[in-house]
Amino acid sequence: MQNNNKNEIIKTIKKLSSPFNSKSKELAIILAAGHGKRIKSQRSKMLHNIWGIPTVDRVHNACTKAVKGINSVVVVGIKALDILTVLGKRVNTSYAYQQEQKGTGHAVQVALQNVKRFSPNGIVYVLPGDMGLIDAETLKSFRKSFIESRADMIVLTGIFKGEPKENNYGRILRVKASDTNGVSSLHDKGKVIEILEHKDILALPSQKRYLADYKGRSYSFTKEELINNNEYNSGVYAFRYGKLKELIGKLKSDNVQKEIYLTDLISLFNENDYSVDAVSPEKDYVVMGFNNKSVLKEMEAIARKNVYEKLKDIIEIEDPDDFFIHENLVEDILRVDKKYPALDVNIGKGVYIGKDVKLNFNLSLGKNVFVDGKVVFGKNVSVSQNVHLSCYPGQTLKICNDVQILWGDIIKGNIVIGDGSLIESSVNMTGSDEFPLRIGKNVLIKGTSYIFGSKIPDNLFIEHSILVKKKVRAVKDKKGNIQPVRYFVPESEGEKTIQNL
Repeated sequence: MQNNNKNEIIKTIKKLSSPFNSKSKELAIILAAGHGKRIKSQRSKMLHNIWGIPTVDRVHNACTKAVKGINSVVVVGIKALDILTVLGKRVNTSYAYQQEQKGTGHAVQVALQNVKRFSPNGIVYVLPGDMGLIDAETLKSFRKSFIESRADMIVLTGIFKGEPKENNYGRILRVKASDTNGVSSLHDKGKVIEILEHKDILALPSQKRYLADYKGRSYSFTKEELINNNEYNSGVYAFRYGKLKELIGKLKSDNVQKEIYLTDLISLFNENDYSVDAVSPEKDYVVMGFNNKSVLKEMEAIARKNVYEKLKDIIEIEDPDDFFIHENLVEDILRVDKKYPALDVNIGKGVYIGKDVKLNFNLSLGKNVFVDGKVVFGKNVSVSQNVHLSCYPGQTLKICNDVQILWGDIIKGNIVIGDGSLIESSVNMTGSDEFPLRIGKNVLIKGTSYIFGSKIPDNLFIEHSILVKKKVRAVKDKKGNIQPVRYFVPESEGEKTIQNL
């Protein structure tokens, strides 16, 4: 992991930041400056993966998919260079550096320094960088709710389903139907008064009612009522830019932690007679964030279940709890399914399929098969258990039609395996950029064989051989059969270093 060198960070930010889309009136601020001490990892919390993608990347992707042409500011701080390296240069995206961690409100203040010209009526979204299950559908719905509410600020809230005493989140306090004097709240009913932290609720006297003021009127809550309130703050907000710009600088750090909290904007908005609303998502899990490894594991399980639900009636997945198919492929599979009546793809237990893999019809991948890189499958391909198929960036491993690969083989690099070929077990094959491996049609390779950077003609039989940078010719015997290559071992090196015991 990289060090936090201020000059290097600022230099990298300038290099990777892109110009904003001047036509867009919507902006996402993604908070990714914290490290997350409770996750107990040298890696930034924002870079922990959920279903193969870093959480901060997932949040950014959700925003860009939800709102076409949206601008984004990613706030970095601790482990800034690591996050910048992973996200890289992106369209309509700039980076802001929060050198000192002074709270979420301060992070937004820092982000807004990147915004020079923006419509006062434009929308600004604020999202935590660790909310790795947030999706475009949720953000589209959140956006729609904000626009229809005509509010100046809206909070995305979660609904806690467990035991109320285990709910450690800040509670959303809403305006009741009537105030302490029994006067109807009318159109103010349901407006957000404040977010009351769990620790502050526990500190309240049991018999004393908590009074919250809203626009000159008082609303009363018992301690038990507050504890049982299951609506909590997710940390996702939307604002009208003009109102946010007006009030963000008035946030103060007069608290024990001496930090500037974004939640304090609710009081400021209410004091200035700006409306604050709140809405909950259709799917509870999308607002999950994590501070420890166990919750991260829960989020991974939810992501896996979501993928399985999408694919379970399209392809056959042997074990719903033990497989990985990158989301890029999931989208490809869903698109192809709309065009063809059947795909006939079978995925065994423990199979891993990376993002650049290209699947095909009638494909069978056995138990614990690993496929990563630009691996392109032909039709009617069968791969037995424990096979490794991969290549480096810029390379292609092409497996043509009607190929069989038996168990335990390792096949890596720049390779083409021709139609109808059979690679039996215990074979190791590699190809490089300089020396690609080309295997013709109907080739049979068996035994403990190793082949690197060679050219193998059609219909050849290879057994227990080592071929390194060789061009093999198809030589026929008197009966017209192609002569096999068996037990070929090249001249050894370092023979003088070896002695009999």
